[in-house]
Amino acid sequence: MQTPEIIADFGDLNGEAPVWDAATSCLYWTDCVGFRFYRFDSRTGASEILRNEFEVTGFALNEGGGFVIANTKGIWFWDGAARLQLLAADVDGAVCQMNDAAADPWGRFLAGSCFYDPAANYPLGCLFRVDKDGRGAILDDGFQLANGIGFAPDGTKLYFTDSAARVIYRYDYEVKTGEAKNRSVLVRVPLDEGVPDGLAVDAEGFLWSAQWYGGCVVRYDPDGKVERRIAMPAKQTSSVAFGGPGLGDLYITSASQHFPSPLVPPNYDPSSGCIGGPLYRLKTGLRGKPQFKTRLRVA
Repeated sequence: MQTPEIIADFGDLNGEAPVWDAATSCLYWTDCVGFRFYRFDSRTGASEILRNEFEVTGFALNEGGGFVIANTKGIWFWDGAARLQLLAADVDGAVCQMNDAAADPWGRFLAGSCFYDPAANYPLGCLFRVDKDGRGAILDDGFQLANGIGFAPDGTKLYFTDSAARVIYRYDYEVKTGEAKNRSVLVRVPLDEGVPDGLAVDAEGFLWSAQWYGGCVVRYDPDGKVERRIAMPAKQTSSVAFGGPGLGDLYITSASQHFPSPLVPPNYDPSSGCIGGPLYRLKTGLRGKPQFKTRLRVA
């Protein structure tokens, strides 16, 4: 396994949500605090800002074109140009103040909300599902800071991160109905380590979790045991996605803005070394699992 290399550096305040498009060999990602949306073309090595002043906290490619995106105002369809259509601002009375998101194997859109504010009273958030016809549903609730969402290779397990709880949950997932049941704790990250953030699942069913404040990516086996820990140049490592030839490259986002929080581990020193900002690529020597696309029927 090689050393992570910088492939783009826009000084992202909070780079997040990398998504690989195998059809074009391009990677998309967002700066959800700097309000920028990017594309990296692996064929040419060129990166570009596709849109400024555009809040995207999580998203998925849509099979019919465009993107389904999440942000703090709701869940939207964006055609990649000028059209932006609101799909849900709330579901059954729960506000869609969203953070991370992903598509499921059936083409639905899953996203989790974020109400983390340790200095105030706030409601707990939800894990939402948007079906292909655009209708929303609540899968589960009781979360503070929703993050990494992924699926086992056969689609029968759903993984979902609550960063504030420092936990990655595992559900039994019914692909045909989109129901998530039997929540259990798969990984509980110790207080002296980083905070679990975005994740990806590889072809062997192992989870790769970026550790915010931890300066690393951790690979967990399907039972939640640490298989390896990969040191990163950026302390605020935020999310991961597989891409490249044979899905053997791991793309890793990071953040340059320091976010003070009670979640900061005792050994974290933001004044030393690189906090973050660049987009990295790591040759893993392993094979990733493709990210799913949504198949929403948008009028």
